[in-house]
Amino acid sequence: MPIREKFVRAGDWRTLETFWNVTTTAWFQGPPRAEVKIRYSGGWFGVDRQRQQLDGSAMHRLVISRWSLFTARLQMKTKKDSVVRYVVEPGNVANLPPGISF
Repeated sequence: MPIREKFVRAGDWRTLETFWNVTTTAWFQGPPRAEVKIRYSGGWFGVDRQRQQLDGSAMHRLVISRWSLFTARLQMKTKKDSVVRYVVEPGNVANLPPGISF
């Protein structure tokens, strides 16, 4: 899959992607000090999973699982307005596909 790019405004949690009933893997590297998480929700009920803080150098992997029987949202929170680059691959993929670098 190609590298995706989105503009994220500073402040609260912003949804980058929404999934339903799939298993998907996403990789992030930056921006530094940004936070990423997966928000699973179904009506009144919601739960956050795999919350991570990015450091700008190491790759961070999040896996959207079968919890997405409810809606799964890939979300990010930044301290300043930023353009974020990330990769999303179908399935539970262990390693970033070859030939992709940020």
